[in-house]
Amino acid sequence: MTTETNPVPEQPEKPEQPGQDARRTGGPGEVVFAGVSAEPIDQGSAWAAVETAETGAVVTFGGLVRNHDGGRDVTRLSYSGHPTASTRIHELAEEVAARHPGTRLWAAHRVGELSIGDAALVAAAASAHRGEAFEACRDLVEAVKYGAPIWKEQHFADGDVEWVGL
Repeated sequence: MTTETNPVPEQPEKPEQPGQDARRTGGPGEVVFAGVSAEPIDQGSAWAAVETAETGAVVTFGGLVRNHDGGRDVTRLSYSGHPTASTRIHELAEEVAARHPGTRLWAAHRVGELSIGDAALVAAAASAHRGEAFEACRDLVEAVKYGAPIWKEQHFADGDVEWVGL
């Protein structure tokens, strides 16, 4: 299945002058990055991307591939995404940003083969205050988990395979 992928961007330039930022204007939140990645993703990159001089709190989330599900041993996962997955994740992030003024958001979901311990979903939210950052990060994670057209193929130690999210 062909999936539109965006490489995880390097740290963006940060606003240099106070007042350029939505935190001061009360405008909607800003989506720094939101999409699919065929390359490994990490919380450090997400943190660096959303942090600015006006940030008082950064909350990150890392959804990892675990070695079990439903009492069964998992050996690996494979994620497949609809060709519009990156676009849909960005749309979802924009919706979250509109609900959380003054935040900066970053989210990436992996596609392809993942091993135990690999990050499958990473999200970050920055804000002037911790409460706003926590709420925005959770909202972003839930939006991507339940709204992105991405499917998980679980491979079990006994040789069985199970699709999740179809």
